Amino acid sequence: MKEAICRSVFIFLIAAVWPVWARAAYPVSAIPEALLKKADLVKRLDEMTIEVRGIGKAIYRRHYVYTVLNEAADEYAALVVGYDKFHLINDISGTLYNAAGKKLRSVKKKDIQDGSGTDGSSLITDGRYKYHNFYYKEYPYTIEYDMEMELNGVFYFPEWMPQSGPKISVESSRLSFETPKDYNLRYKMFHYAGMPQAKELKNTKICSWELGLVPAREEEAFAPEWNQLVTRVLTAPSDFEIGGYKGNMDSWQQFGKFMTALYAGRDVLPAGMKAKVRELTSGLKTQQEKIDTLYRYLQQNSRYISIQLGIGGWQPLDATYVAEKKYGDCKALSNYMVALLKEAGIKAYSALITAGTEDKDIVSDFPSNQFNHVIVCVPGARDSTWLECTSQTVSPGYMGSFTGDREALLIDDAGSRLVRTPAYRQEENTQYRVINAQLDAAGTLDAAVVTRCTGLLQDDLHGVVHGLSDEEQQKRLRNHFSLPNYEINAFAYREAGSNTVPVITEKVQLVSKNYATITGKRLFIAPNVLTGSTRKLSDDEQRKEAIIYPYGFKITDSVSIRIPQGYTVESMPKSVKTENVFGVYEIRFELNGDTIRMTRRYERNSGRFPASDYKKMAAFYNTIYAADRSRMVLVKKGE
Repeated sequence: MKEAICRSVFIFLIAAVWPVWARAAYPVSAIPEALLKKADLVKRLDEMTIEVRGIGKAIYRRHYVYTVLNEAADEYAALVVGYDKFHLINDISGTLYNAAGKKLRSVKKKDIQDGSGTDGSSLITDGRYKYHNFYYKEYPYTIEYDMEMELNGVFYFPEWMPQSGPKISVESSRLSFETPKDYNLRYKMFHYAGMPQAKELKNTKICSWELGLVPAREEEAFAPEWNQLVTRVLTAPSDFEIGGYKGNMDSWQQFGKFMTALYAGRDVLPAGMKAKVRELTSGLKTQQEKIDTLYRYLQQNSRYISIQLGIGGWQPLDATYVAEKKYGDCKALSNYMVALLKEAGIKAYSALITAGTEDKDIVSDFPSNQFNHVIVCVPGARDSTWLECTSQTVSPGYMGSFTGDREALLIDDAGSRLVRTPAYRQEENTQYRVINAQLDAAGTLDAAVVTRCTGLLQDDLHGVVHGLSDEEQQKRLRNHFSLPNYEINAFAYREAGSNTVPVITEKVQLVSKNYATITGKRLFIAPNVLTGSTRKLSDDEQRKEAIIYPYGFKITDSVSIRIPQGYTVESMPKSVKTENVFGVYEIRFELNGDTIRMTRRYERNSGRFPASDYKKMAAFYNTIYAADRSRMVLVKKGE
């Protein structure tokens, strides 16, 4: 699937007023020792100031100073500022310092690159960006940037999250709003001690948050999303105006009312398309048949192009345009799908959602623009049918890891509301692999591998099948398996399954030379040919955060290996079984005539587990890690 990033995701890197005479050097020696531990980057100073001048006008400033301690943090030294007709850059300046805090050079106007916001994939947008990088490589070093931007339209404010990622420490960070006295600034705080500072001036009021001396922290495996663990403040207006449209977001109903106004009158199909809908659905008996037929028609007769022009970042192109041009972005294609269904007598809704695998959960009790994508929901008597309209290949009703198991806002003129997209159960996310192989005396393994994946475990293969050429698929397979010196002789893919739980079967014929290690008259092999765990955990780690398994799955392997003539098994590993709150793992070995048989079962449970369960998790994973690497010894008979 393609992620249709709407204008709600916008990079803000803006400056605070900071007189030249007041600037000081930033020697690394002045950084407190506690902020250097486990850190790649130290945020020496990070100030954001938003001056709200009305419901549709604001000035956004930012001044920040970052010390880059090593190569891993180089990405933070690059300045990227997006702009468009609603966001106008007034000024940019910057300075580079060495480790001693000595100024090396400043940003010159000619040094700042200006580029299009297109992604190179049929993208139409009026968005652009300013880019600058000192490309300095003598560590540690410090960069400083000041910027100012004018907002002609206020639909959202940037969130404040001083510790924006792992291995980042914060010396000083501040967010400040200056607003008219009657302006209602809404906010929600996470992991912030106390209340924001408030100050009233003659005609305005100031609300600010500060944080400092926060040491770096590392990211733990299977922890909650990063933004749930650190200090964070979300802010949003009540009344707002953008692109000539006014609205209110005190509630999801009000937010949806604004979106409904943007969509009004844009679901009218041309006469020819109305006739086509009637033709396609004539004779179909059930609503689901009609949904599936019209969705397949959409997939086969339109393509995704991201279009972000003016208010079009949130307002869809009308259905007639999409019908004629046969393309659109996530908003336009979803709106078009809703129009097709409407013509067939089926009520459907466009739904705003946060797509992707990270930071997918919105803050449901803080109505605001937290979305980056649009899909379609068709309510049913029992279950709703969800449609991803930017994909030309996904099954109708399947959301997968891209948009599944999260809240979406239905755009409904009768009352917009949050609803949750489908979550996929353990028994729906499966992988069943069968390997039939022959081992020769030279240690070469010739194997036929059949892998059947369902639900979330087929998502990656879906991308392989529909996103890669035959040559690219073969290249992937040549680097996919943890086997020594192997070649792919043949491969094929087949899709099946229901709409809501798709299935992909992969068939691979491979030959692995040096699969067995030969020592004299003995062959050493690992019967678990392809599904070995790569995760090993330290059992003495002091876990801090809860353990999150977002979804469960079942993985089963059945391996048969015919051993070379004249050989027998000298040493066979013991069977292993372990079970705790995290899941079940079992592996068994046996010799049946001249054939080694291995069966492996791994079932992972979904859920949220306390940090105190970490030792159980480590024991579980480490048992799997060791058992998956069990080796068997074959010896030549009569020698």
